[in-house]
Amino acid sequence: MALNRLDLNLLHVFDTIYREGSLTRAAKALHLTQPAVSHSLARLRDHFDDPLFTRQGNQMVPTPLARRFLESMRPGLNQVQSAVNQFHAFDPASQRKTYALGLRDVLESTFLPSLINRLEPYPDMEISSQRVARREMETQLAAGKLDFAIDVLLPVSNQTSHELLRQDRLVVLARKNHPATQKELTMESYLEAKHVLVSSRSEGPGLEDFALSRQGAQRDIRLRCQHYYAACRVAETSDLLLTMPETYAKIIAERAEVEVMIPPGEMPSIDVHLYWHKAYEREPALVWFRELLRDLQES
Repeated sequence: MALNRLDLNLLHVFDTIYREGSLTRAAKALHLTQPAVSHSLARLRDHFDDPLFTRQGNQMVPTPLARRFLESMRPGLNQVQSAVNQFHAFDPASQRKTYALGLRDVLESTFLPSLINRLEPYPDMEISSQRVARREMETQLAAGKLDFAIDVLLPVSNQTSHELLRQDRLVVLARKNHPATQKELTMESYLEAKHVLVSSRSEGPGLEDFALSRQGAQRDIRLRCQHYYAACRVAETSDLLLTMPETYAKIIAERAEVEVMIPPGEMPSIDVHLYWHKAYEREPALVWFRELLRDLQES
């Protein structure tokens, strides 16, 4: 496996197949034909005497050897890419780029509409929004499968950079003419009502419940569900109250028969952070996009 017998361009092909999980998508990303990518993969397989990727459905899944090789190769490849990027500026008006974003459902609704509007002058810019398990976020960023992730504040290693992108306060959503909407929402009327809690976990309190417990209060949770949209529909057609982020609540209020109220007592804000891997933070295309996301929140 001498290095002088390996075409280093094949490493870029290997990395792209690994990142895209598909020969078709890798060919598109590399601006090559699929037969050309297949030929390069065949050469790599011959060199390593290993299949490197096996097809499972529509995905090309890396073998254990491929995973070990990527972990060893990635730091060097990143250094080479960074060195090359220093000599190449990024022009969004003339270059094509697909940005992979890790977003959960409610953040898709609040970020994507304004993002797509901002990208309208750049017809070759594409967005791929993906739901990634939080425990896998750093791995996906490190592998280049995600360019950025947007989520609440999470514990991350020193290889992942992050910054506060937006602060969102909690509000209370209720159907039109709900008894609680007839006057200012007090702690007494809030606790007298039944509630819906949105959580991806099957048990445990929500963020608002921690705040209530510090005030010596506990609410009556009638429904626990996974998505805010479903919870909003329930709140619109029942007497259940929903405590939720204000940005999304305003979107729902434009289209549904609901009212948005200020919650009683002290409720924490939801800090939304932007995450990226330090290995790529100087890449011109990602620097440009990071600035665009910052500007988007300030406008």
